[in-house]
Amino acid sequence: MAEATGSLSLHSFVGHDAVRSSLALASERGSLPVSLLIHGPKGVGKQRLALWLGQLLLCTDQTAAGPCGQCKACRLALSLEHPDLHWYFPLPRPPRVRPDKLAQALEEARHEVLAERRENPLAASVRSTEPTGLYLAVAQHLRKQAQKRPAMGTHQIFIIGDAETLVPQESSQAAANALLKLLEEPPAGTVLILTSSEPGRLLATIRSRTMPLHLPGLPASEVAGFLHHSSGVDAQTAQRAAQLGRGSIGRALGFLPSGDDPGPLEQLRQQAFRFLKVAAAPDSGAAYCHALEFQSVRGRGLIALLDLVEDALRDLSATAAGATDQVISIDTTDFLERIRAERDIHPVAIAEAFLRLEEAKEMAAGNVNPQLVVAGLLTGIREALNGTVR
Repeated sequence: MAEATGSLSLHSFVGHDAVRSSLALASERGSLPVSLLIHGPKGVGKQRLALWLGQLLLCTDQTAAGPCGQCKACRLALSLEHPDLHWYFPLPRPPRVRPDKLAQALEEARHEVLAERRENPLAASVRSTEPTGLYLAVAQHLRKQAQKRPAMGTHQIFIIGDAETLVPQESSQAAANALLKLLEEPPAGTVLILTSSEPGRLLATIRSRTMPLHLPGLPASEVAGFLHHSSGVDAQTAQRAAQLGRGSIGRALGFLPSGDDPGPLEQLRQQAFRFLKVAAAPDSGAAYCHALEFQSVRGRGLIALLDLVEDALRDLSATAAGATDQVISIDTTDFLERIRAERDIHPVAIAEAFLRLEEAKEMAAGNVNPQLVVAGLLTGIREALNGTVR
């Protein structure tokens, strides 16, 4: 990889000071685990922390406070160009690629994404509608790379983002098992950092061979401050996005306006509350009419929307329980109160709605026809709100 120019770099790391201090102290003492699993809610900075830790381990002048940020190793790490810092993440499978060429095609795709992230490190992301994963070819490439000597220093750092996607793919658990062999016998100087927002989906054998580190959400004030100073939005807009982001900078970015248009997650949030409105409508046929508005293929494209439907149901549950101060989408409080009053909803009834939502998420992950998923979920939520449970 070429040497960094210094003009482009990762965004500054916000918060999690206590965690970083502990990791820096462990590194200074030589007691840092060689296999780490950073887990926590989506978008709270798990992969950014992993990259910070990689920078720390590669830094040639690290201090008790962390990496110096000035040495050549730090500059390369910050620009995602250090030859000993390897960052893997789920990608769509390249079409029309022979199996023997898959590893090369995935590597090329990975470097293209890294180049995009260098150009725009604060880009808000929404889940791809295409199937993505950490495929067997990626795990095999990673293992092969780990057998090489470090190019610059004494360590090679391998960051595996969204590691739960090692399992759900056509090769079943092959990719996860390939990684397991590396975790069992890592070469000297190799450090593996896995991140996951769904650690329960990882193989138990992988979890047992990694040291868990939970990363919680950030205070809304820290998220808002970061958005205000890094994105150039006014304080009120930043505060609103931070509230909707629920301690996650990654999520909050998606609620910021994109030019004159709402951000990608804000658009989905509006869809989610329309979804709830249809489910609560007197006309039972509205659910099927709404379902027909969705395309009939690519069920995975629903997953991001269903995440926001979960937030909407949570707000409805808080309203039904009389805890309106816990509502996240505060601009919907009147709408939610109307649903509660018209349906006389008990909080327990919404628990059934959450069960139907989980079933819908599983179907969407399996790429079931989106129209069927939406129609079934809307009907299920409607029955729950009516008190008609199975």
